[in-house]
Amino acid sequence: MNTTPGAGNEEPDNPLAFLFGAGGPGDLSAALHQFADLLSWSGGPVNWDLARKTAFGALPETDAGGTTTASTQATDALRLADLWLDPVTIIPAAAAGSAAWTQRRWLESTLPVWQELVEPIATRVVEAMNDVMPAEAQAIAGPLGGMMKQMGGVMFGAQIGQALASLAGDVLSSSDIGLPLLPNGHAALVTANIDAFGAGLDVPAGEVLLYVALREAAHQRLFAHVPWLRLHVIDLVAEYARGIQIDMSGLEAAMADLDPSDPEAMQQALTGGMFAPHDTPAQTAALDRLETNLALVAGWVDDVVDAAAAGHLPASAALRETMRRRRAEGGPAEQTFATLVGLELRPRRLRDAAALWGAVRHQHGMDGRDGLWVHPDLLPSAADLDDPIGFAERVGQATWDTGADWSQSMPGWDSPAPRDPGSPETPEAEPPA
Repeated sequence: MNTTPGAGNEEPDNPLAFLFGAGGPGDLSAALHQFADLLSWSGGPVNWDLARKTAFGALPETDAGGTTTASTQATDALRLADLWLDPVTIIPAAAAGSAAWTQRRWLESTLPVWQELVEPIATRVVEAMNDVMPAEAQAIAGPLGGMMKQMGGVMFGAQIGQALASLAGDVLSSSDIGLPLLPNGHAALVTANIDAFGAGLDVPAGEVLLYVALREAAHQRLFAHVPWLRLHVIDLVAEYARGIQIDMSGLEAAMADLDPSDPEAMQQALTGGMFAPHDTPAQTAALDRLETNLALVAGWVDDVVDAAAAGHLPASAALRETMRRRRAEGGPAEQTFATLVGLELRPRRLRDAAALWGAVRHQHGMDGRDGLWVHPDLLPSAADLDDPIGFAERVGQATWDTGADWSQSMPGWDSPAPRDPGSPETPEAEPPA
């Protein structure tokens, strides 16, 4: 099976079209060969060869992110963003690298993490498919019964590929959905998507690019210099995955109506939401913890970026509100992924978290706000998001009255003297055109 990026561009939009009879009589030989290739996958519960081919086949061969101009603009924007962030946070810049990415580059670079997120639910589903298939359906299926697990991997691969392609066409940066999808410190802007996002706004393109760069640079600082954070978020995702249970009644009902002799009906059933997980108390609790932590990351970034952009970007307030709505509402790609694995990628309490971080900063300065990232036990809980002012007062009495220099508790942190964003020491520069 050819898995070269872009190899699927000449095929129909439906990656399984040939397999399920869309081709003419002359395509029978090709369809049989493709069918054999698909069922030869032995790399786990998801056919990642098919997922990769499906996703790349849905994306353009190249876009604006692949140009020299885009690379220069992205590098300059991220460099300027770090200069503006220096006075408003004690967490230093993450200097591992920066780049302008195409949609394909985003997909290629983040695919390993998506494999970690998807595998647990896929494993449970493909194992359940044979167990719930009625005896009558198994008799009709005959030899196909033994291939149900492989067919499940095929269907998952197709659906995941479509979801990831949709995400690749929507994300603005490597950190846009809040999860640590790259090694620490690697900043990337998906410039074609930023251009499309900015086209619908009454804001100069240079300001939009810089605002997205500020958010990306702030995310990278946090994940690069808070040693426990990346693993903590991944562990919360894993904890959520361990609690996943399949809605067996729904799956059983779908399988009861499944006609193995009708491949097209099989495709529609297996890709129509029957894989959605069933919520349990343990899973709900794990999801609450994950969403709270994603909200705390997004809220901190929101507060820091707002302070950094003030005085530099005239449209910063409007862009902040637009980004908040975008993160809160999500898009078709995120909804597709949530249906597939049951994991919401957007923090529902972003505004509450931003208000909390703002309250702590007002009470204790940016050192007090950023110092809470020293240890996960210091972070606010979901209940604290209901009372930002009260949390700021309580945490002040419990923590900063000791006089500890929290900035020195983090390896590699320097705590520069606070500077006023409008002071002569703050580098000034015009947004790129």
